[in-house]
Amino acid sequence: MHSLVVLGKISLQLFWIIMEDIMNVISTALKSVPVLKHLLPKTKKEPIYYSRKKGLECVAPLFMTVEETPEPIPVKVKGEIPKWLRGNLLRNGPGKYEFGNDKYNHWFDGMALMHQFKIDNGNVTYMSKFLRSDAYQTNSARNRIMVSEFGTIAMPDPCKNIFERFISQFEMLKATDNGSVNFALYKGDYYATTETNFIHKVNPSTLDTEEKVDWTKFIAVNAATAHPHYDSDGTTYNMGNSYGKNGTIYSIIAVPQQKSDDEESLQGARIVCGFTPTDSMNPSYYHSFGMSKNYIIFVEQPLKINILKILTSKFRGKSLAHAINWEPDLNTIIHVANRHTGEVLPFKYYTRAFSTFHHINAFEDNGFIVFDLCCFEDGNVIGNISLQNLHKTGEALDKVYNTFPNGFPHRFVLPLNIDSNTPIEQNLNTLTYSSAVAFRKADGKICCESENLHDENLLDAGGMEFPRINYAKYNTKKYKFFYGCGLNNVMPDSLIKMDVETKKFKTWKEKGYYPSEPVFVPSPNSVDEDDGIILSVVVSPNQNKSSLLLVLDGKNFTEVGRAEVAVRIPFGFHGVFAEH
Repeated sequence: MHSLVVLGKISLQLFWIIMEDIMNVISTALKSVPVLKHLLPKTKKEPIYYSRKKGLECVAPLFMTVEETPEPIPVKVKGEIPKWLRGNLLRNGPGKYEFGNDKYNHWFDGMALMHQFKIDNGNVTYMSKFLRSDAYQTNSARNRIMVSEFGTIAMPDPCKNIFERFISQFEMLKATDNGSVNFALYKGDYYATTETNFIHKVNPSTLDTEEKVDWTKFIAVNAATAHPHYDSDGTTYNMGNSYGKNGTIYSIIAVPQQKSDDEESLQGARIVCGFTPTDSMNPSYYHSFGMSKNYIIFVEQPLKINILKILTSKFRGKSLAHAINWEPDLNTIIHVANRHTGEVLPFKYYTRAFSTFHHINAFEDNGFIVFDLCCFEDGNVIGNISLQNLHKTGEALDKVYNTFPNGFPHRFVLPLNIDSNTPIEQNLNTLTYSSAVAFRKADGKICCESENLHDENLLDAGGMEFPRINYAKYNTKKYKFFYGCGLNNVMPDSLIKMDVETKKFKTWKEKGYYPSEPVFVPSPNSVDEDDGIILSVVVSPNQNKSSLLLVLDGKNFTEVGRAEVAVRIPFGFHGVFAEH
């Protein structure tokens, strides 16, 4: 026993020596980094909108464990599913929230449950399978949480001896491979994705988990987003962090199209360019990025990741969620790089503090980048969607929702032709269709103010999130419509079609139902931008209501048909339509 104590003391000494070195590095770095909130330009702040709802419906059943449906089952079709629509709607999201007596803490933590709605000749079948990730299989084998997730830290294995459990507190948290966020397409194959370095190849026809892939085996990044962009030449672009002796770099990744049948999954992946964080020990969290025809747009928001807290999270018994901090005194900084040459623009764009998860679209026009995204004027959204909050009822649920900031669509216009002759304190935006502002200050900084892509009526819908466009035909191009979800509860309770020119919108809503992110599928040989259909998986906490696949007409935004499913489906994150 004495030897265990001695070894424990040595381990503690080593830990604090390492910690002292880390703190010295941080101290040195801070001396060389200006206090940003005093140096960055002050920009116009947007009001923060909160709701004052009462009597919200409890949605707790949407965030509880369900069984998988591993074999396709027929569903009841009402109305009409267009005969031309043939393919699989693939959806991803959490579906298991506990193992044994261990329960997850956050919505992001649940084990990935993949869903498939197979549509063919007006008929629909449904199936679902849990992603057979290492996390899922390890947890299942031990019937306890063995792998830490975003908001839940795994406790030491009770099967280990005292010394092993003690030493395990000083180990770094291992990245999860629980790909519960989305499906991404690389070289013609579909992958279940999250925001770590692991993705899983999945068969879209059977939902079988086929291959685990590690980004770090192909390219020097430690993670990648679950929201890549796709170029018409077959290249897939993504973004990930690279951690090294020189600190953090936000890296833009390009994965080429498939060249031969024997190529490995991510073979040929390369780093296009890198953006340097304002503070390398506190880089920004990001969930997506923007892409126009020639440029990558990255929003460095003041939602910060504390690297020191991540390094010590296991020792402190705190999850990764506790390492993310909202710092509203800092500005949001927009970085731009040429995605063909990798050249980073020598100037950045500064604007007010806001947080964002999802970009809408970006395009170029007459020397400007126009890019649209959904913004929250408060960055504490992630902390609010704990499972404890989502399971609340009555006044407690009302209180949770009323502390959520509403998200709204905004447009920024970024001038590209900036030099020493660019006028000072003068609006540089000459695009007549946008009221967004960009101006150069005397110190050379470019400041921006966004345009609201909505009118005041969107307040009544609870704001808007989960935006999608006619991606196949209008990504990186000037567009008129996007689709999303209104949020008059802690989860979306309506679908919205927004006209960015008139800022008017159409709504689908049915009491007691909660729709997922709308997926637009264009009609064959379509000419008009909104000629197509909208697919959304709609769920209900009421056991007397069926889950369903909703089909809306893209133009008039009215229901064409629905396919009712006789099994309970939890609320998920994202999905794609894989055409046959």
